[in-house]
Amino acid sequence: MAEKIAHHDFVELDYTGKLSDGTIFDTTNEEVAHQAGLPHHHGTLQPAVVCVGERQLLPGLDQDLEGKETGREYTVVLPPEQAFGKRDIKNVRIIPMGTFREHEVQPRPGLQVDVDGERGIVTSIAGGRVVVNFNHPLSGKEITYTYIIRRKVMDVSEKIRSFLTGSLNIPTDQMQVKVEGEKTSVEMPVQLPPELTDLLSKKLVELTGIKTIEFVFKKPGETIKE
Repeated sequence: MAEKIAHHDFVELDYTGKLSDGTIFDTTNEEVAHQAGLPHHHGTLQPAVVCVGERQLLPGLDQDLEGKETGREYTVVLPPEQAFGKRDIKNVRIIPMGTFREHEVQPRPGLQVDVDGERGIVTSIAGGRVVVNFNHPLSGKEITYTYIIRRKVMDVSEKIRSFLTGSLNIPTDQMQVKVEGEKTSVEMPVQLPPELTDLLSKKLVELTGIKTIEFVFKKPGETIKE
């Protein structure tokens, strides 16, 4: 019997996202990506493991997972506000050419730039001023996702690895999770500030039911002493 998905369940998910004209812009399926001409490396695309309700997906897709069954195919149409947001004129800004010269960047229409930590696309240049659009390229668009929930993830170690990978962008093969009774530890190749580990610890205790968790910084090739 298929399992129904509830809030804060961890699931393995296959999905494909399309624009209203049928253009595929996102998928976890390598064959689909190849046919659509999406850039990817062979063997890197695979089902995503996410925690339902934690906004690791677009809002509309995340919400649609609750109450669905494993093994069945579903389709959901997302309006802009449930996808990449509506276009906002406030996100279109005029930046002096001198700002780009200071960073030795030659702007041109279509160039993707990073300004004060925000990514935008240069749309036009005139009179020493550069117009940059900081809206997401797919903002204002209705999109459709087709998805299959392959399974409900039950293993605590897999839950922790997947959540940290999604939160910190650290590959799962660079982390080692050990669950021994009530003691859980995570070895990773980066040193995290205490404020961040405290937040992650509280969230993982809430999501997985573990009692406590310890983060251990491990340099490549280093052996952690017991």
